[in-house]
Amino acid sequence: MVAMDAEERTVRIHITEDGDDTRARAVLTTRDTADLTGRGRARSNPVDRPVPEIGDEFAASRDLEDLAVRLHDVAAGDIVTPAGPVQA
Repeated sequence: MVAMDAEERTVRIHITEDGDDTRARAVLTTRDTADLTGRGRARSNPVDRPVPEIGDEFAASRDLEDLAVRLHDVAAGDIVTPAGPVQA
């Protein structure tokens, strides 16, 4: 069996609330790149008041979606095309 190298990446989610607005910011820290940040927002619905964490959950899921798109863009930009002219 071949041993595989393990790498750990950390995502910190910061959640702030201002009235009915909840904002979340997910920050991915790696050893190779500068921090990547995703952002999300949710606005509470009066029906949701008995479960206050709903706004946090929606905002956090949206910032993670945004972070995923940004990470995908970084990975796509890191793809190196072969050097030299394209053969027709």
